Amino acid sequence: MADLLEVDQLSVTYTPRDQPAVRAVRDLSFTIADGEFVGLLGESGCGKSTLGNALLRLLSPPARISGGRVLFDGADLATLDSRRLRELRWTNLSTVFQSSMNSLNPVIRVREQFADTFAAHRVTDDLDTRASELMELVSLDRRVLRAFPHELSGGMKQRVALALALALRPKLVLLDEPTTGLDVVVQRSILDRLAELRRELGFAVLFISHDLGAVLQMADRVLVMYAGELVEDRPAGELRSDPRHPYTRGLLGSYADPRLPEVRITSIPGRPPDLSVEHSGCLFTPRCPYAEDTCAGTHPALLPDHGGLVRCLVAQGDRLPATPPGPLTGATVDPAFLATGGSEVASVPPGAVGATGVGSPGAADAESAVGTSSAVDGGLPGAGETGPVLVVDDVHKRYTTRKGLRTSTVNAVSGVSLALRRGRVTALVGQSGSGKTTIARLVTGIERPTTGTVRFTGGGNGDGDPIRVDRLRGRALRDYRRHVQMVFQDPFAALNPTRTVAYALSRPLVNYAGLRGGAVRERAAELLENVGLFPAGQFLDKLPHQLSGGQRQRVVIARALAPDPEILIADEPISMLDVSIRAEILELLADLVRTRRLAMLYITHDLLSARLLADEVLVLNRGELVERGPTAEVIGAPRDDYTKLLLDSIPRV
Repeated sequence: MADLLEVDQLSVTYTPRDQPAVRAVRDLSFTIADGEFVGLLGESGCGKSTLGNALLRLLSPPARISGGRVLFDGADLATLDSRRLRELRWTNLSTVFQSSMNSLNPVIRVREQFADTFAAHRVTDDLDTRASELMELVSLDRRVLRAFPHELSGGMKQRVALALALALRPKLVLLDEPTTGLDVVVQRSILDRLAELRRELGFAVLFISHDLGAVLQMADRVLVMYAGELVEDRPAGELRSDPRHPYTRGLLGSYADPRLPEVRITSIPGRPPDLSVEHSGCLFTPRCPYAEDTCAGTHPALLPDHGGLVRCLVAQGDRLPATPPGPLTGATVDPAFLATGGSEVASVPPGAVGATGVGSPGAADAESAVGTSSAVDGGLPGAGETGPVLVVDDVHKRYTTRKGLRTSTVNAVSGVSLALRRGRVTALVGQSGSGKTTIARLVTGIERPTTGTVRFTGGGNGDGDPIRVDRLRGRALRDYRRHVQMVFQDPFAALNPTRTVAYALSRPLVNYAGLRGGAVRERAAELLENVGLFPAGQFLDKLPHQLSGGQRQRVVIARALAPDPEILIADEPISMLDVSIRAEILELLADLVRTRRLAMLYITHDLLSARLLADEVLVLNRGELVERGPTAEVIGAPRDDYTKLLLDSIPRV
């Protein structure tokens, strides 16, 4: 096949006025053939999105292309004039951006978004006919054309964005994290439809993602990027079975199939290098378990190796140890990364005695029951507690909206019962819109159930009368919330960007613990060290943008721990993080539950993290609990068809 895209020694540099220049992409070269599906993997900050924006010429100051060529169908996109570039975009080269929430104009209907695209490129086809065809192409009803973006779900918006990208029959589609934030069922349907469209229409794809499962299942060939460089280029099947760069091995070690008999994942120790300073040797050396003395002083080239390309002196010299049977196969993880400071999270096989998750012995002995008050209130054999710290009993939550003379009712939660216990993690899994977050709002008192009760039996030793959370008002509700704290989904949005870490931690310490003066800063430092941020003084006076995603999430967790709560509600706490960081955060959460005897409600659509962390799993479908039980049993041997659908939607690699 002829090369459709040829990237030759491309470099991108950020040159801010008050900071050193950063070479975010460094002399990068690769090709994409007609109709080829190429995946691009790497951690956040490694340059994936910068590369994508450079290929599309969408870089904004202070970023600029500082060297190299981008040849697309014979034309150099790096030097093309703006008029010719506009003609190529959407017609030959199109994109689906990362956030479906922000990629559509919120103030005009979907039909008008297609009209703008057709008008800009002087398309003479009948608008309604062509737009309806595109809706059917991405498996959406044509009535969606009359809707505003806010009236659509995240998956529907992402399908509309895909339809817009394919509207003018392009030769290459660049997908930048197109399914991030979507639940596994919606993600599966979008990726399946994308594969079908590619076979029908024959376009090439560059799929930028840190979702290893999706990339390995979809791609013909995979590029691995680290610190602005390509470190490996290999067919997807060979990369999966025989990764040749240590960084690739680390990435693969952070992913596993939750359906396997035994599940283990590891994190890559350390962080990517500072690209504002020069480095003489291999950029991965400080994090590499196989590094040799020559690696620190010699920068490796990207050279042919075992049917692909690799940038590693050890691999090129055939001194790389044989690939261990990593988490993708369900066997032991690579011990080399653990020896250099990486963390490991594991879950036991179904039916094992002792635990069903990471942090709580005795979980396999827990009985599960749903529906009646007596079942929920009863103690769990082996749980080691006299009773639950919080009980949700047969709650219903209905939302009623009025539009003109018409009234509509939505049953967000229907007859849900659950109990949270100290030292245990209860995972609530299901698709977006299944009612998971509504239950969290009921537990925190933000919402009140239409019927049913929410009773808190904690507070000290738990010997007092239960508190009816659904009846709390004013100061009583405020006092209750010190016992129940949230870890939010997006660490980028959960912290005030204009305030320091010390300030973020000081607010709950002042409001709930009554601390003042130097005691606040001292306690804030202790909290940071409790969540693994050492030394604390290095982080207290930093702003959120000066921290990595994993560090920000640790600060969010530290803030949640500040009032010394008894219940922690973690709402998709790792969905915005790299796979290489997720193991760290899961290990931290498991350790906090175990050492502080917290009760945790873990809300997720990531069944791998639920398998690793939770003691029991509750499966929610359209507001109703359809299955519950010990984690390994629910995920290892699901009984309900909906649970099976969730598991079947996970990429098989």
